[in-house]
Amino acid sequence: MKRRRRRAFLGPGAASTAEFERHPYFTGMSPARWLAVFIATGIGLHNFSEGLAIGQSSAKGEVSLAVVLIIGFGLHNATEGLGICAPLAGESDRPSWAFLGLLGLIGGGPTFLGTLLGQAWVNESVSILFLALAAGSILYVVIELLNVGRALSSKTMVTWGVLFGLFLGFATDFILVAAGV
Repeated sequence: MKRRRRRAFLGPGAASTAEFERHPYFTGMSPARWLAVFIATGIGLHNFSEGLAIGQSSAKGEVSLAVVLIIGFGLHNATEGLGICAPLAGESDRPSWAFLGLLGLIGGGPTFLGTLLGQAWVNESVSILFLALAAGSILYVVIELLNVGRALSSKTMVTWGVLFGLFLGFATDFILVAAGV
């Protein structure tokens, strides 16, 4: 992987299937399928920390926070399947349902596992760690969105979108508190 990293990437931040061509480790599957697997793996690691935060919030009895996290993470995770499947759109033969299910399990399964693990402990230090991991993963996504916006010369639109998302998160919390959840 280190040798591969030295090569110049083809995109301004997004991976390209051409980066996986003619590499000895990636035989048996097309470059597009390998890219989809890598994207699903990255999203799965990202989602694991979100599950940890949900589980820890629930274990501490902070059901309102857990519900806000579930809604917020659910909304932004709804689009992650598109990112996983995007490299497969250009292939001539369609992926099987089993392969798509495997990608979904790789990308989404860690959320469930993280929730179970986060639910297993009620500890202030562990709670802070899990919430910090979740916040870091969200912050990473926001920073990447801002970078893409800057590269596409639409920084204003991306900034307004992030601000709208922040306000929507606060509104969701206010509604849940008003509903007594």
